[in-house]
Amino acid sequence: AGQEYWLSMNLAGDFASACHRTIHETVITDAGLDPISFVENHHNFAWREEHGGRTLIVHRKGATPAAKDELGVIPGTMADLGYIVVGLGNEQSLNSSSHGAGRPRSRTASKQMITRHQRDAYLRQRGVELLNPEAGVDEAPQAYKNPAEVMAQQQDLVRPVATFMPMMVMMAGDDKFGRKKKGDKKKKRRR
Repeated sequence: AGQEYWLSMNLAGDFASACHRTIHETVITDAGLDPISFVENHHNFAWREEHGGRTLIVHRKGATPAAKDELGVIPGTMADLGYIVVGLGNEQSLNSSSHGAGRPRSRTASKQMITRHQRDAYLRQRGVELLNPEAGVDEAPQAYKNPAEVMAQQQDLVRPVATFMPMMVMMAGDDKFGRKKKGDKKKKRRR
């Protein structure tokens, strides 16, 4: 079963990489841009690595690889700076850093605390366009920790080499992909 999981996980990772590459290439082509580099790495993924003379499976949940001189991406929020970083190869962290700002509370708590109006006002103040206004508030910038503070806490793990600011954001709404909204009931078919 472990080998099947390993193969399936890697297939899913390859699929995600291919999807990201396709999305990025489409945007780059449509915008008439000329990229200088592509940086991509998985998060919430496992790798077979050498640490302290031993071969280990390192599962990074909420974390991303940060081996010495490895380029990585640490997103901020949909309205705050994200970072391109170089890993410092910190063995105590198993060559890892945070994947992003992280959440100070659960998605459910964020949904109860943040309104769409608050999220939209925050985005407007920063000049960020949300392409799907039905997107859930559990992904609002206010649902995350301050990215700059998180970056300051991992200076021994990564070194920022560039930043990027979101301009447009596309998030699925709660009603996409067959997810039911709270209170929705499946309709029974009559025969």
